Amino acid sequence: MGYVEENLMPGEQITYRANLHWIIYAAPLFFGLVGIFLIASSLGNRDQAALGSLGVLFLIVAGLLGLSRWITSRTSEFAVTNKRVIIKVGLIRRHTLELLLAKIESIGVEQGILGRILGYGTIVVVGTGGTREPFQNIAQPLEFRKQVQAHV
Repeated sequence: MGYVEENLMPGEQITYRANLHWIIYAAPLFFGLVGIFLIASSLGNRDQAALGSLGVLFLIVAGLLGLSRWITSRTSEFAVTNKRVIIKVGLIRRHTLELLLAKIESIGVEQGILGRILGYGTIVVVGTGGTREPFQNIAQPLEFRKQVQAHV
């Protein structure tokens, strides 16, 4: 049972869930591909041994970044209920937002060109009093906003 389920109020039901987009793995993938390219370039050439070592370093960085992003993906929850928006991101450094639907002033979506093409963006929840809470790299952010607006 996740954070959202553990913190539901009596009579509260989850109506929509969102996830982080796969784009969070772009940097680890890039570092991994560069590492593989560097290692492949150094094979069979003793003069290029330093290049192979650099490739291994790139692969280690890719692995650590990938693990970090995977943990973030598995520990992040984005939910709309019939009463609230509940968001939790992170494991060790946790960021949570639980906002009653009646207390939401606006919910915005920020997307660049790549975000529009691939279907990810930043959700910006603004509560009464001007509290601005951005959450990045959400898959299908327009649908998340639509689900919140349907309940307000």
